[in-house]
Amino acid sequence: MTRTIKALALLLLLAPLTAVAGLRVFACEPEWSALAEEIGGDRVEASSATHALQDPHYVEARPSLISQVRKADLVICSGAQLEIGWLPMLLSKANNPRILPGKDGFLEASSMVRRLDVPDSVDRAQGDMHPQGNPHIQMNPHNIARVAQALGKRLAELDPDNAADYQARTADFLRRWNTAITRWEEQAKPLAGSRVVCHHKSWVYLEDWLGLREVTTLEPVPGIPPTAAHLSALLAELGTDGKGADMIIRSPFQNPKPSEWLQERTGIPAVMLPLTVGGSDRAKDLFSLFDDIIERMLSARAGSRS
Repeated sequence: MTRTIKALALLLLLAPLTAVAGLRVFACEPEWSALAEEIGGDRVEASSATHALQDPHYVEARPSLISQVRKADLVICSGAQLEIGWLPMLLSKANNPRILPGKDGFLEASSMVRRLDVPDSVDRAQGDMHPQGNPHIQMNPHNIARVAQALGKRLAELDPDNAADYQARTADFLRRWNTAITRWEEQAKPLAGSRVVCHHKSWVYLEDWLGLREVTTLEPVPGIPPTAAHLSALLAELGTDGKGADMIIRSPFQNPKPSEWLQERTGIPAVMLPLTVGGSDRAKDLFSLFDDIIERMLSARAGSRS
């Protein structure tokens, strides 16, 4: 009996050690931590600096985040200066040379894809501009596929003993992901050509993917909250017959009042779309994120025709 108890005690002591993930992945946004979990499985411990209900442009460099970066084997962020207001401070205070830009421990997701909205010049009068292009690349699932390939390769390089597992998981994810893309594109065919009003220019990759046309934005310039004067000008532009656009789009962390105000006066349906994993009750992972986006847009589009 004593031997049995000792054996059980030894197993309990060893269990936490065997459960520890091989690589610590620090993601700047939830979509990349979700992707790391898809590719790495139990071999990675992924965390995100931000959550779906906060604006990723504005994050406090808290001690808890500094500690996570200090311990990280890999940092993956959207880049294109989306995190310029807080990531450099985290990297500096963490004092972890392995995960600095240019090192194997740093992966900039947007550098893996064709960036849209790259300005010819940058002027502060234009608002919150991104000189390297729009950073919200996760809104096109084809972009996520490209990042998945790069992430799988990087995880294998950082943990060569388990490279075959990362390669197999990457291939499995891409098989399931490409099947889902085919399904989403078939479902979204009725959305092609839809005219959208966006709160912020967060949706250019979604628009490019689905063939949407952005009519205007609720923000007078990027990053500046909608003003009464600008909303009044939009009302005059769009008219009150509901025919000026097909839907008004905002993300969960943006004030719903401007889009609701415009909906009440124009009859154009306003819809909240999750910008990342966790942005709605349904968007619990990358697959259900796009399931929810497509369904919400189809419902809004149907409402604009009624």
